[in-house]
Amino acid sequence: MGKIFIDKQEFTFEQITAGQWPAQKPYMENSLAFCNEWLNGKKSFELKTSGSTGTPKSIAVSRSQMTSSAKATGDFFKIQPLAVMLCCLNTEMIAGKMMLVRAMEWDSQLHLVEPSSNPLMGFPKERSFDFATMVPIQLETCLQDEHSLSVLQQIKNLLLGGAPLSEKLRQKAVALPGNLYQTYGMTETVSHIALADIKSGGPLIYKTLPGVHIRQNSNQQLEIQAPMSNNTWIVTNDTVEIMPEGFMWKGRADFVLNTGGIKVQPEEVEVRISELMHQRFPNQRYFIAGLPDEKLGEKIVLVIEGTKEAYEDQERTLRLLKDSLPPFHHPKNLLFVPQFAETASNKINRKETLKNQKL
Repeated sequence: MGKIFIDKQEFTFEQITAGQWPAQKPYMENSLAFCNEWLNGKKSFELKTSGSTGTPKSIAVSRSQMTSSAKATGDFFKIQPLAVMLCCLNTEMIAGKMMLVRAMEWDSQLHLVEPSSNPLMGFPKERSFDFATMVPIQLETCLQDEHSLSVLQQIKNLLLGGAPLSEKLRQKAVALPGNLYQTYGMTETVSHIALADIKSGGPLIYKTLPGVHIRQNSNQQLEIQAPMSNNTWIVTNDTVEIMPEGFMWKGRADFVLNTGGIKVQPEEVEVRISELMHQRFPNQRYFIAGLPDEKLGEKIVLVIEGTKEAYEDQERTLRLLKDSLPPFHHPKNLLFVPQFAETASNKINRKETLKNQKL
C-alpha cells in the first residue's frame, strides 16, 4: 500500500484520497492537495515554467502526459511496487510535482521533505532510498556532511537536474555506490525525457527514455516528440550534438554570445573553467555573459557572486582564464554582483542578474 511520510506522520493513499490529514505547513499542504486531486482522477493540471530564460508562465498539462512520463522513468529504472522514494524538491515546479506523480503511479512509499540545501540531515544514517531526485547544490552539501553522506551512499538511483553539474562535483559524486544520472527536460516535456550516466566517464551523453524521438533543426536546436509532449514536436532553446547513442547538450541557444563575429556558447566556457574557478573562487557561483561593446558588439565577462573588495589580483585571474581557453573565448573583465537573482526553481536568472549592471 502506497504512503506518504511527513516528519513522523504517515498517510496512506486512501487517507489522502479522502482528504483526511491534519493541518500542515504550506509546502506540505499544497503537496498533499495536489496528491488528493490526482488520486481523485483530475485530468488536467496547470504547471509553472521556471523562468530561467524568460518570463515565467503557466501551461496546461494533461494527466496522460504525466502518466506517460512516470511510466517511462519507471520502465527505465525497473521500479518495483512499494519502492522507498525521497522528494526534496519544490513541488510547485515540474521536477518536484512529478516525484509526487511517480510515487502514486508506482504505488510507492514517499518521504516528503521541504526543500533545503541538506535534505538528508533529518534521516537516520541507516535510511536507504530506492529513488530520489536532487539539484546539484543539495548533492554538494550532502557530500560535505558526514551524516548526510551516510544516507546519500544508500540511495540506489539518484537523479540530478535543475542546473548543469560542475566537473568538480562530478568527480566527487562518481564515488557514490548507487546509480547517478543527470536529467534533461523541461516543464513542456513534463520533466525529463533523457538521462546521462554521470559515472560513465567522458562527456555526458543523454539517452532518451522509451517512446521519445529527437531531431535537430538548422540552428542546431533540439526538437522533441514524445507521449509526454502530447506527441507534438517541441522546439527547445537548447543547442545539441546528436549522435547514434543519444545527444550532447552544448548550451542555451538564447545565451549564445557574438563577440567580434565569433559565436561563443557560455555554458561550454563555464565547464572548461570550472577547475580554475574552484581554485580561485571556492564555493562562489559564477557564469559567463556578454555586455554591450562598441567595438565587439558583445564583450565577454565573467560574472561572480560576491563583492569586488573581497578579491585581489584580478588581473592574474584574467590571465589564467585567457591561458585556459581558445582564442576569443576568454572574459575581458570580471563583474562582481553581491547576490544573483534566482528563478522560482532556484536556478540562476542570468538576465535579471545582469539588469542594470555595468563594468
